Amino acid sequence: MGGAEKSSPAKMPVDCIVLNRTEKASRSRVFDNLIYRGFNSIISVESSSNRFATENAASLYPSVSFVVALEKITEGDMLNLGMSLASAPYVLVLQDDMCMDDISFTPQLAKKLMALNDFCVCPRLTTSTFQSIPIRFLPTVEKSVFTVASSPSLQEGDVTLYPADLAGFYDRNKFIQLGGADYTISSAYWQKVDLFCRAWLWGERVSVQTAFSFSYSGDVPEENQTVDSSYLRFYIKNLLPVFKNDHAEIPLSSFFAFRAHRSCSFRDALELFGLARKWTEKNKYRFKKDAATLIQNWGK
Repeated sequence: MGGAEKSSPAKMPVDCIVLNRTEKASRSRVFDNLIYRGFNSIISVESSSNRFATENAASLYPSVSFVVALEKITEGDMLNLGMSLASAPYVLVLQDDMCMDDISFTPQLAKKLMALNDFCVCPRLTTSTFQSIPIRFLPTVEKSVFTVASSPSLQEGDVTLYPADLAGFYDRNKFIQLGGADYTISSAYWQKVDLFCRAWLWGERVSVQTAFSFSYSGDVPEENQTVDSSYLRFYIKNLLPVFKNDHAEIPLSSFFAFRAHRSCSFRDALELFGLARKWTEKNKYRFKKDAATLIQNWGK
């Protein structure tokens, strides 16, 4: 709904997607801070519980496009919805509680971020009291188990495994080529790790620019990083493939090692393993490295 009018001429080839998770958020503060920034369009992705507030906001802000999820979905699914409505080659993705106060995003900054040619450029994020929060994440292994560590150090141009809270400046075509967030992964955290690990394995980069920053208006949300069935789907798509010469594959010999660390039945493990091999075969030439190489050479 909405989006039929233009609030002002576009000053940059950038759409802005707002992911709304704060039911009590002041919609007027969010959109007043965005509509005159010169974006090609503004897309607000709303949860199903916000339908009444969304209808009111749509009448007040006819230049904003609103899409309402029909059921409870992850933020990765919300990102997919927003990207499906975007038309500009670049997209700035923000959470609604990063837009409550005055923001600084100019055509000059957009031009600088475009020149990096990265899949995603991540902003510096601060709390409501302007304390820095971790935005650099690196893949590592602890006791033969894949984990993600955060780093407090930060320099211009540093790389990160993924953007904190999905906030960042995205190349929309690269997002499409990567297939977007995997809707079959129900955990928002592992869905995010899956998307951005895939991006790295397929030769893309995710970087940080310190001059590019936003602040939360309230509490910084915590992520549920529980290792569950969602982790298993991440595992078979990202950790099982082995890169050889110019492509990736999952050797049959890796099944028993895979089975030994899984709690599912033999039949379910065999089915998952088969699906993983088919998926990897289909995308084998998209891979530029495997997870072991990514972790070993991280930051080099």
